[in-house]
Amino acid sequence: MSVDLEHYLMVGAILFAIGLYLALAKRNFVGVLMGIELMFNAANLTLIAFSRFVESESPIDGHVFVVFVVTVAAAEAAVALAIAVLLYRVRDTVDVDKANLLKW
Repeated sequence: MSVDLEHYLMVGAILFAIGLYLALAKRNFVGVLMGIELMFNAANLTLIAFSRFVESESPIDGHVFVVFVVTVAAAEAAVALAIAVLLYRVRDTVDVDKANLLKW
């Protein structure tokens, strides 16, 4: 049995669905952030799989997109964790429903 493109796409879809569930169902700010990161990783897996299995003139394009996605994910994680720390300092909670209380 060989691992084909469909297998990678199925794993990516499952990871994306789990990440979407975490991002929508959790009230904890860190849990939502973990769900978003999981969705980014599912997209990265899909990009790499397409880059590997689909014939194209420049097969490195998928890897380049993954580098950009990782860069955006790192920046997003840094900003989101800073917001979570500020929310915890001000309100002693990381509940997403209380995030609008940071307005001045």
